[in-house]
Amino acid sequence: MRYLTAGESHGPRLTAIIEGVPAGLPLTAEDINGDLKRRQGGYGRGGRMKIESDYIVFTSGVRHGKTTGAPITMDVVNRDHQKWLDIMSAEDIEERLKSKRKITHPRPGHADLVGGMKYRFEDLRNSLERSSARETTMRVAIGAVAKRILAELDIEIANHVVVFGGKEIDVPDGLSVAQIKDLAAKSDVSIVNQEREQEIKDYVDQVKKDGDTIGGVVETVVGGVPAGLGSYVQWDRKLDAKLAQAVVSINAFKGVEFGLGFKDGYLPGSQVMDEILWNPEDGYTRKTNNLGGFEGGMTNGQPLVIRGVMKPIPTLYKPLMSVDIETHEPYKATVERSDPTALPAAGVVMEAVVATVLANEILETFTSDNLEELKEAVDRHRDYIKNF
Repeated sequence: MRYLTAGESHGPRLTAIIEGVPAGLPLTAEDINGDLKRRQGGYGRGGRMKIESDYIVFTSGVRHGKTTGAPITMDVVNRDHQKWLDIMSAEDIEERLKSKRKITHPRPGHADLVGGMKYRFEDLRNSLERSSARETTMRVAIGAVAKRILAELDIEIANHVVVFGGKEIDVPDGLSVAQIKDLAAKSDVSIVNQEREQEIKDYVDQVKKDGDTIGGVVETVVGGVPAGLGSYVQWDRKLDAKLAQAVVSINAFKGVEFGLGFKDGYLPGSQVMDEILWNPEDGYTRKTNNLGGFEGGMTNGQPLVIRGVMKPIPTLYKPLMSVDIETHEPYKATVERSDPTALPAAGVVMEAVVATVLANEILETFTSDNLEELKEAVDRHRDYIKNF
């Protein structure tokens, strides 16, 4: 399965094309629109979310509610584009119109300046428009398709925030993926500990009042993943490495870990490795899941536990200092729309990219021209692993 996304933040529409989805997969716009709505939600979101109400339109690859095996094209219309017709015009226009909302004051932490250097832009809006987190709309749409594939294979995925601007959220032991999904869905700040809800909301309110932003850590968990996905035979076939690349590709994400992650560097091996168990009902299991479901770059049958760290949103309502690219004089950075935090939405995006990588790995590993053959192949593999 491969895909491309296209579109600018204030352009007419966002587009994704996916190739390699099995024929016969039940798929409707509502399967995707629900996740698009989740991406726009969460406490702390700002003005753009009130302007747009994202919904998908299929223009190929789906017929009568099922995929055909042909490339799937999805579009999301940017309603806000109507206010940007001159600014984002594809046609050459008058110089006075070109200068409308021209950006020469790069924002610290954004792609503005380096993008301008790389592509030789006089107007840094060209960098801003494509590097915007608005692009993640289509990655969530693609992830929703991937989640439909995973659901057909009894693989469940959920996400929640575990660190909110330095405030660690204690998580009850023994929660299933379904329970994490349910509890996080009931929370405006996407946490599973409801006792901390108001505290976190008050914290976000204060950050906004201060004109600042906060980041944090989001955790994605996946249950029902069969052992043996990925491989140790080449560096680029390790599945945890593929997932790490995908997570860090999300706007503002700066790190990723699996299981105990960076805590491994502070513990002896006896407290890190997961002892192997076996029983007739389940086959091989592990006593713990400190490695987050991976051994040797491969899934080991345990739930996947993946954490990503998101930096604070770099656009501040108390702008940091920058330099005008035309005069080289110091200047306060340009302020586009900004939110105090986007952690709950970032979790939806992380869930989507994790689902996409997993679905792709499954489709590469098993016969997948049509859904029926895929399900049969995965079932055979699960039987084999259980009886190994």
